Parts: sequence; C-alpha cells; structure tokens
Amino acid sequence: MRCVRCALHVFANYLIGLREGLEAALVVGILVAYLVKTGRGALLWRIWAGVATAILISLVFGALLTFGPRGLTFEAQELIGGSLSIVAVALVTWMIFWMARAARGLSGELRLQVDRAIDAGPWALAVVALLAVGREGLETALFLWAATQAATAGGGGTTQPLLGALLGIVTATVLGYLIYRGALRLNLRRFFTWTGAFLIVVAAGVLSYGVHDLQEAGVLPGLHNLLFDVSDTIDPGSWYGTLLKGVFNFSPATTVLAAAVWVFYLVPTLTLFLVKLRRPAEEPNRAAATAAT
Repeated sequence: MRCVRCALHVFANYLIGLREGLEAALVVGILVAYLVKTGRGALLWRIWAGVATAILISLVFGALLTFGPRGLTFEAQELIGGSLSIVAVALVTWMIFWMARAARGLSGELRLQVDRAIDAGPWALAVVALLAVGREGLETALFLWAATQAATAGGGGTTQPLLGALLGIVTATVLGYLIYRGALRLNLRRFFTWTGAFLIVVAAGVLSYGVHDLQEAGVLPGLHNLLFDVSDTIDPGSWYGTLLKGVFNFSPATTVLAAAVWVFYLVPTLTLFLVKLRRPAEEPNRAAATAAT
C-alpha cells in the first residue's frame, strides 16, 4: 500500500508540474518566437536571463518554505502551514480562472509587452520574462509545498511528490519545445480543462488541510468537533484509504469545519470553472447565428 500511496502522490504532483510548467513553456515560446520572427534574435539572451532569474527565485522561495519553519513551536508551524496553504489555494484558483479567460489573447498581449520592453531599455525585456515565468514559478513552488505538506501528513515522504513535480516540469519543457518547433499539436483547451478541474479537486483538499492546521494552531475553533471518525472502518493504509487520501486528501477523522470548507470550495468553484469554459465555445456560435439572420 505504501507503493500505491507514493504513486498517487507522484502522479498528483506530476500533473501540477506538467500544467504549470507547460504554461511557463508556452509563454517563453511565444516570447522567443516573436523575437525570432521579427529579426531580433540577438535579444534572446535577455529572455533567457529573465527565465534563469525566475527559476532561481522560485527555487530559493521553495527552500525557504521547506526549511524556514523548522525550529519553531508546533503551534507556529501549524499557523504558518495553514496560512500558506490557504494562500496557495487562492493563487492557484486565480491562475486557473485567469488562464481560462486569457488563454486566447495571451500571445497578442505578450507581443505587445515585448515591443514596449524593447523601447523601454536594454533590461526591460529580461524583466518581462522574469515576471511572466516568475509568477508561474512562485505559484508552483507554493502550491507544491502545500500539496506535499498535505500528502506527507498522511504518512508519505517528501521525495516522491517532488520527483513527480520535477518529472512534470521536464515533460512540460519537452512539450513546449515540440510545440514551438511545430512538431506537436496539442489541444490546449482540452488539456487545461482537465488539468484545471483536477487542480480544483486537489486545491479543495489542500484548503481543508490548511483549515485543520489552523485548528491545531488554536486560531480556528472546532478541532475536537468531528463530523465523522471512520478510522475503525477505513484503514489509511488500505488501497481505498490511500486512493481517497491521494485524490481528495481525505482524512478518516474530519472536523465539521474542514469538511464544510472542502464542500463549499469544491462545488461552486468547479461549477463556475466548467460554466466559464463553455461560454467561449457558445459565443462564436451565437455570433454566427446572428450574422446569418
């Protein structure tokens, strides 16, 4: 069962790394392609300087999240962990909806930023790449840390989730390069739909875990007010217990507040996400029908 748990943690973080990495790879690909096509290939090093800086900042941020809270009291660690988990969920939720809304116009927006950066000064182009990739990197580091904390609370290790995330980022880099070279056509709308829905489910578990952390820190009440305790029925080490923990961050002993937060985040957020994705497909059809009349 330990192998099953590790595999679920690896897969969950693999998809997180794949989605976030592909977003960053697409942004870099757009920036590079625009410079090359407009005959400004000599400026590419500025893009790569910004990308390298963004990666370094993200790694340092991840290290601070991992090693910073050590040595603090249990309550302080739970307070920091719970607060950062909630921040991570807020950021990843914003990112999912932003990508669903802005994906179609992203290329034109980035090209406009490149033109403005070139006119602004020699290092402005590096700043554009730094901000574009750094935002994804910081969001990824924070959400991966929160997801890993939630996963390891169930008895897993930290190596497997981080390995999954790294494999996802590597896969995203290869896919981004193949898309840039024209060797691969990927249905990005379908990709971001499925991974977005999956991330919302993962985020619900991370949010519930964060609330439980704040309860253990004494910030939120109801730590001993359990909605249910099925520890005698559902063995966390069983295959179904592992599956529930890996996918939904399910805990056999769940407080009323943690369960309520999970439901009230997941149901409306997933519903709004799916409704928002349907609108772009319906609007062109409505416009075509109007034009025909």
